[in-house]
Amino acid sequence: MDEPCSSLDPSSTMKIEDLMFELKLRYTIVIVTHNMQQAARVSDYTAFFLVEEVDQPARLIEFGPTDEIFTRPRDK
Repeated sequence: MDEPCSSLDPSSTMKIEDLMFELKLRYTIVIVTHNMQQAARVSDYTAFFLVEEVDQPARLIEFGPTDEIFTRPRDK
């Protein structure tokens, strides 16, 4: 899902996030978002990528349980 709640009001965002919680019981869901608060709310694991140059692929900086990435990142 690419920016699944982009441009949605808070009520609609909550409905989408509730649906994601239901779906993740049966499926693996991958979301791409710039909304760090949403990533922290809905994900079990987080991957942080860095784009250094526009025409180059992103580099994986860190991957791990979401709570660790947001509270105790290995790379600051």
